[in-house]
Amino acid sequence: GMKRAGARYLFHDSPDYPPLLREAEGAPPILVARGVPAIAAGPAVAIVGARNASAAAIKLAREFGTGLAEAGYTVVSGLARGIDGAAHRGAMSAGSSGGGTIGVIASGIDIAYPPEHADLQEAIANDGLLLAEQPLGTEPLARHFPARNRIIAGIAAGTLVVEAAPKSGSLITARLAGGMGREVMAIPGSPLDSRSRGCNNLIREGAIGDLI
Repeated sequence: GMKRAGARYLFHDSPDYPPLLREAEGAPPILVARGVPAIAAGPAVAIVGARNASAAAIKLAREFGTGLAEAGYTVVSGLARGIDGAAHRGAMSAGSSGGGTIGVIASGIDIAYPPEHADLQEAIANDGLLLAEQPLGTEPLARHFPARNRIIAGIAAGTLVVEAAPKSGSLITARLAGGMGREVMAIPGSPLDSRSRGCNNLIREGAIGDLI
């Protein structure tokens, strides 16, 4: 059960529930948590992007993760391959003086997905904050990912998209963030690379083409 998984419930009215998420429409009444709940109290920025990201974008996501955490921001992402994993690792490399990282997963908190991120997920559960909406034992089904994305968008004051193809999950996260009145930032890229197209579209729609 929960105790064996080292997990606990975070209720919507608990002081440890992420404060901006509490204000978001359709916020989960209960989250399952492992780790350090106080991490959710600080200002948070989401970093999301393509699973099959370019090497340059992965390096950038890691650098942003480190820089934001060192500046006292909590870095929120979804533990996916590519950009997400790089952002989490960057934030964790800032150490205990940094803002830390929150991983929001689409499976039960006891199931590591993708399997190659099992160690990363465990590290976040120990030193950061790991959150799941699904009950223990739930496999990560396709329909759980958009639900997971609304939690990422809801926790963060702003969402930075590093690289994203059109119609990708990261763009869903960014548009959900925009719909909640949060800041949306995108890194412009080459119009020749389809992985930049999502970000370039976001910038055309009014996102801040930031930080480069």
